[in-house]
Order: sequence, then C-alpha cells, then structure tokens
Amino acid sequence: MSISDYPRYFKVLLPAVCGLGLVVASPSFAGEENKGETSDPLESLNRITSGFNALLRQAVLDPVVDVYQFVTPDPLEDVISNAASNLSEPITIGSSILQGDFENAGVSTQRFLINSTVGVAGLGDPATEMGLEQRREDLGQAFGANGVESGPHIVLPILGPSNLRDAAGDILTGIASPLPLAGKIAGGAVEYSVKQDAINAVGANSVDRYIAEREAYEQNRAYKIKNGEAVSPAFDEEKPVK
Repeated sequence: MSISDYPRYFKVLLPAVCGLGLVVASPSFAGEENKGETSDPLESLNRITSGFNALLRQAVLDPVVDVYQFVTPDPLEDVISNAASNLSEPITIGSSILQGDFENAGVSTQRFLINSTVGVAGLGDPATEMGLEQRREDLGQAFGANGVESGPHIVLPILGPSNLRDAAGDILTGIASPLPLAGKIAGGAVEYSVKQDAINAVGANSVDRYIAEREAYEQNRAYKIKNGEAVSPAFDEEKPVK
C-alpha cells in the first residue's frame, strides 16, 4: 500500500467504525459488565485456549524466539522492529482522529511520512531521533475512549488475551486494509521476542495464572485508553522489556 492509498483507507474505515461502534456499544452486544469487574462469560473456553497458548509458547514460540535472538544481530532486530512499527502508524493516525486527539494524529502522520521516505520504507526511525516520539493507538482504544465498554474477555488462539471491543477493532482494521493490521501483528511478534521473560512471568507466582493474565491485560488496556502507564510490561506495547 502506498501513501496515496490512505485517503481510500480512511474512507472505508470511518463509516465502518461508526457502524460497528454503535453495535458494540449496545448493552445486548456488550453483555452485563459490573464496574471494576471483568466480564468473562466465556471463562471455561478461555481457559482451554489459554492453556493451549501456554503449551504453544513453551513448545514452539520460545524455542523460535531463542534461535531468532541468537542468530539475528541487534542492528537487524532494530530494522525489523522499525519496519513493523512503521506499518502500524496508519492505525494510530485513524484511531487518534476518532478520539479527537489531533496532536497525536499529526505526530504519527509526520512519523509515517519521515520514516517511509528518509527512513527508507520504515527500516530506519529518524522520526524518533527528531523528537517525534511514538504513542500507539488502535481502534479498540478509540472505541473505549468514546465510551464503548470492553465487553466479554476473550482469549484468542496464538494471539492471546483480548476482549470483544478490541477484537472488533482489529477485525475492522483488517477489513479496511490488511497491511496496517499485519504491521500490528508483526510488531507484536517482534515485541514478544524482547518481552518473552516478562510475558512468561505474568502469573508465574500466582495461584491462578489465567486470572493474573486476564486482569493484567484488561487493566493495561484501561490505562492505555486513558493514555496512562501500563500496569504490567508484558502487555505494554510501547516499553519493550530488554
């Protein structure tokens, strides 16, 4: 997708967001949600999926990450991380606009233009060196900032913890254009490589690992919606743990 394609991207995205936002905001769709309590009517299924993900991490992801970190020089890891991060900038631009945060939308637009050109298709990150710090936003955050409740907690195979609102946001992003969503997923994979220990540590000393992971995710998303600090570095997309 070229830069010239993004007006079309937003023409598709904005009406879809408005329509789905109304659906997700309806009480019948979001389900009952008590203040301060996580809605989890799918807990039994979520626990099965969470267990599957834990086994997958142990059997596949962690060994792959170990090999990746061993064979990939740090400069190349930075290049891969920069490219994935740059692909996700259009999500931040659109989501910031939907929240009325035009300052962050402007910063993200500048970052995307600079890194896509001077940074050679996002392989470099001269925008950060120029003082344009990244603050990621997504449609789930945009929905939340506009009053849409998180809805039931969901654990997705491979992708891990989510909720109805955030999953709907990712689906809409994929419908509007798969490239920014691919950037977000790729970025998540890269971040896992540097947050592996932090993610595996969540709930390690807890009586119930599933509950610990669920609450860490939901609390971090709540803080992100308010542009606050994340509770746990494992689910903080902007502060990789090294």
